[in-house]
Amino acid sequence: MSSEVTNSDTSGIKKQPNVSKTMPAGVYIPPAKLKLLQEAISDKSGAEYQRLSWEALKKSIHGLVNKINIPNISQVVRELFKENIIRGRGLLCRSVMQAQLFSPTFTNVYASLMAIINMKFPQIGELLLKRLIIQFKTSYKQNRKEQCISSCKFIAHLINQNVAHEILALQILTLLLENPTNHSVEVAIGLLKECGKKLSMESPKSLHALFESLRNILNEQNEMVDDKRIQYMIEVMFAIRKDDFKDYPVVLKELDLVEESEQYTHFLSLDEDDLDVQSGLNIFKIDPDYEENEKKYNILKREILDESDSDESGSNSGEDTGEEEEEEGEPEQEATEEKNENDQMIIDETETNLVALRRTIYLTIQSSLDFQECAHKLLKMNIKKNQEMELCQMILDSCAQQRTYERFFGLLAQRFCELNKEYVEHFEEIFKQQYETCHRLETVKLRNVSRLLSHLLHTDSISWGVFDCVHLNEDETTSSSRVFLKNLLLDLSEHMGMIRLKERFSDLTLQEFFAGLFPRDNPRHTRFSINFFTSIGLGALTEDLREHLKSAPKLMQPMVLDNSDLDKSKSDKESEKKIKKKKKKRNSSSESSSSSSSSSSSDSDSESDSNSRRKSKKKRKEKHKRNLNKSHKKSRK
Repeated sequence: MSSEVTNSDTSGIKKQPNVSKTMPAGVYIPPAKLKLLQEAISDKSGAEYQRLSWEALKKSIHGLVNKINIPNISQVVRELFKENIIRGRGLLCRSVMQAQLFSPTFTNVYASLMAIINMKFPQIGELLLKRLIIQFKTSYKQNRKEQCISSCKFIAHLINQNVAHEILALQILTLLLENPTNHSVEVAIGLLKECGKKLSMESPKSLHALFESLRNILNEQNEMVDDKRIQYMIEVMFAIRKDDFKDYPVVLKELDLVEESEQYTHFLSLDEDDLDVQSGLNIFKIDPDYEENEKKYNILKREILDESDSDESGSNSGEDTGEEEEEEGEPEQEATEEKNENDQMIIDETETNLVALRRTIYLTIQSSLDFQECAHKLLKMNIKKNQEMELCQMILDSCAQQRTYERFFGLLAQRFCELNKEYVEHFEEIFKQQYETCHRLETVKLRNVSRLLSHLLHTDSISWGVFDCVHLNEDETTSSSRVFLKNLLLDLSEHMGMIRLKERFSDLTLQEFFAGLFPRDNPRHTRFSINFFTSIGLGALTEDLREHLKSAPKLMQPMVLDNSDLDKSKSDKESEKKIKKKKKKRNSSSESSSSSSSSSSSDSDSESDSNSRRKSKKKRKEKHKRNLNKSHKKSRK
């Protein structure tokens, strides 16, 4: 009986089909059949079910990307958000790149699609940019012109949509025009046409340099660029620039779907060698936490699409969400709280983000035409509170590296001080740091830094209370600090004038901060300060110090001095006595030498007189003889 019962029970149970056998590899399976196969599987976290959902996800993403155009872009985006594009981000990037390669006329549509997705999932936009950069590098090395043009066109439209920074386009153009050939110039012109309007708005100085290189290629008649078609393209490019890229707008109105403040811009560089394209995302892999990840994405999907719990009937990936509809409130809050906690635990110990931020700030400063444009670009970077000091330091370092001081950096620092008080505190701290470490700077850097800080002082961008760190005496200053103060004070007097500068230094509310600059506690320090200001041509600032030094009671000086100061004063007195003795000896020796010289001169005078008398006598005698001889001759006749 028992055997019969068991046989009858087992005969009534249907065997579950083996999906691996029913689904041959590389063969098209209709969506209805895929859905039946998914429903036949009871284990929702098994490898077979995950493979079926992966195939459904791949077909859905590929189909949605292929049917996108300008009228239905919003509808297609909503359909894509219903799919788990975080799991299939590799498939999405591959499908978009393939579609753009086969139909480059729709590049602006694909760029707009990726801009919307990048706003919600920045990691997908970053992955697409990395793959495009690697694709451009490989095609450039292999001399595949068509693929280079396609990659550059996609990158240009992503720059127009603020998904990528314009520095990437400038690096590509510099690489293409460094050693120009027919192909490289053609690719560069194609890139300039698409994003030239954006570059003229963001970095016109760099765009002008690129057009100058094109002008040199056209005028010099390079051997590598000998095609007349390329020369004609260069001439047409100059005509397009003259018309201000009228036929090549930045973004069409129908595709401008993301606000500039909500977009996340990626600062990827062409020089980065460690770009990970994550090619493994294109291949199916078993996810041990498949169900949990799907639940988390459904929560994000509801937030993005504003769906209710009843609308979660499932996507084309075929997952049954009946159990998810029963879970409400607390599980969703716990999932979001866990996600926030995980986000807060990420700490960058390698400082790669800091290095990238410094590089971006430096390139932005160098590519700006004036300080207003530069300030606008830097404010668009949304610098965090803990990174404001890095911005101030980079402005100072960029100024120090110039051959001569440029007023551009002073105006830029002044603008940030006027915008936010936190920048004022940072620049005041930088003043103190630079004064303490000015001995490490070269002569040119020392002059540039001092003039930048002088600009902030005479424009009242920072407080004059920063002078409380200056103690102008022989013991607490070095040659570098004195040169720093000299350049700073001379620049202040040049911009403010001696009268205004003197009024500022005599302000009663600031005297406590100038106590070290104009010391009154020690006559020795007071004399040093007076001599310093007199030597640099600002002696008029020390009139009060001179009066203080005259009216200071001499009897009170020993009580104020320390033991070391007393020893120094004694040694100074002894040295003064020795100097006086030496002067006396020199005076006595000079008097004796003068007397001897006078006696010798008198002797010489007397000798000269006697010689002159003898000569006159001889002349008289000779005349007398001549007269006698004449008289004798007359008498004989």
